[in-house]
Amino acid sequence: MIQTLEAIIDTNGRVILRDEINPKRKYRAVVTILEEEPKVEVSETTLLSEVSPAKDWNMPEEKAWQYLEEFPSC
Repeated sequence: MIQTLEAIIDTNGRVILRDEINPKRKYRAVVTILEEEPKVEVSETTLLSEVSPAKDWNMPEEKAWQYLEEFPSC
């Protein structure tokens, strides 16, 4: 079985797999260290759920959040 898995190697040398696997036996593995930083991924559910609340919060008749505009941004 040849399978490619994404992993992160932390500063202590630990290899952390991005996906869970359940091997039935021991396997040999080859680790290739890439030069680029790991990507920070946002789940699809998070991206899809962002649109609906934004519609409500950005409606002109919505008054509940307007007091927040009075404060300077940090």
